[in-house]
Amino acid sequence: MRDPTVRGQHPPHRSRTQPTSSDTLVNNSILKCSILRCRRCGMTFVGRQRELDELARLLEDVKRGRREDRGIAVALRGRRRVGKSRLVTELIARAGLPSLFFQAARGANPPAELAAFAEAIASSTLPGAAVAAGNTPTTLTAALTLLAAALPDSGPSIVVIDEVPWLLEGMPGGAGELQRVWDRVLAAKPVLLLLLGSDLAMMEHLGAVDQPFHGRSTELVLDVLTPRDVAAMTGLAPFDAFDAFLVTGGLPLVAQEWEPGMTREDFLRESFTRSTSALVVSGARVLDAEFPEATYARAVLTAIGGRGERTFTGIHDSIAGGSMSNSTLTANLRTLIAKRVVAADEPLSTKPALKDRRWRVADPSLRFWLAFVEPALGEVDRERPDLAMARVERSYESWRGRAIEPVVRAALSRMLPDSVWPGVTEVGGWWPRTNSPEIDLVGADRAPAGRVAFVG
Repeated sequence: MRDPTVRGQHPPHRSRTQPTSSDTLVNNSILKCSILRCRRCGMTFVGRQRELDELARLLEDVKRGRREDRGIAVALRGRRRVGKSRLVTELIARAGLPSLFFQAARGANPPAELAAFAEAIASSTLPGAAVAAGNTPTTLTAALTLLAAALPDSGPSIVVIDEVPWLLEGMPGGAGELQRVWDRVLAAKPVLLLLLGSDLAMMEHLGAVDQPFHGRSTELVLDVLTPRDVAAMTGLAPFDAFDAFLVTGGLPLVAQEWEPGMTREDFLRESFTRSTSALVVSGARVLDAEFPEATYARAVLTAIGGRGERTFTGIHDSIAGGSMSNSTLTANLRTLIAKRVVAADEPLSTKPALKDRRWRVADPSLRFWLAFVEPALGEVDRERPDLAMARVERSYESWRGRAIEPVVRAALSRMLPDSVWPGVTEVGGWWPRTNSPEIDLVGADRAPAGRVAFVG
């Protein structure tokens, strides 16, 4: 399978219409990416300039011994299929240093997982890798100590533990063992330790104040590709690139299948023709790992993303005829918010408005999938892409109008305050309980607002 963020040849930017002088400040902010070329293979790596630069700076700190500890730990979190493994693989390839990459398995038997860890050490390019050959650690402490013995003392190295929450959850007291070995041995080695995880809540918990590893790692977040990253992969101009971003959700594996010259209709028709297309399978793989279909959380998420319900009452009534209790719904909404899958927006005005909250899908990779792909799975299996396409065409325009709002607001939030609106630190929208009228953009000094600077 092709790598999701690699192209052998970067297509020229092209579209039916060229950008004009009316291109907005928002376009310039959101459409931000880089196109980098791998020194080893010459392939193009799209986006991730900021994250690569930050990891390179941390690696340079390891090389130069700029910190009290020689080693640096990084907790890198991001949704599944967003490109975490690809990013660190690119870093390793460019650095050309001794390295280890270990992929933890969910629900694995602890002894088998520890044995796999030792095997990964033994087959790595670390100078002391031979120390792990034939060694079978029985505790996480023993496995991490074995890792420390394989690391070089005279020069830097890179160690990646992918899906570290899965490794730790199978070992009672695993986070404490990681902290203990880090403090005693690993931190004294010139190593960049990259701890990757897809469960955002669990990764945040790893570094929480009341957890053993608190204060020992630098935290980085890998989001989905930006609209401009998607434009670079597809060769689309800004307006069409936003469509591509909304449809693909910024997932590299999905965006790579949008061939240069394809329209939105072309891409969707091609994707709905194959049950194995990245667009069709992506959402299910993301959701099944965290929210099995039979769970209440999955039902709540489907109500919000699949049926477009935004109010508490609407969500409640759409689930099995309102059979879910209010307390159960509240608990599941909190779970979805904690996992960064759902967000609750409040009108931005001079007064708090908790009762006027509106829920939406926060994960860009799930917005289109829940609304249009999940309902079409049966039709795709029946080889009826025409029915799936008809559903999209019936309601895509109205869906797009609402789906683009958080993208634009987030872009403005990153840009402001500036010289034009120096007092704006909050960007949101406004609506009454009846939802009419709705104001898409409100800029204010805080939330609730002391002063409203603009509306639009």
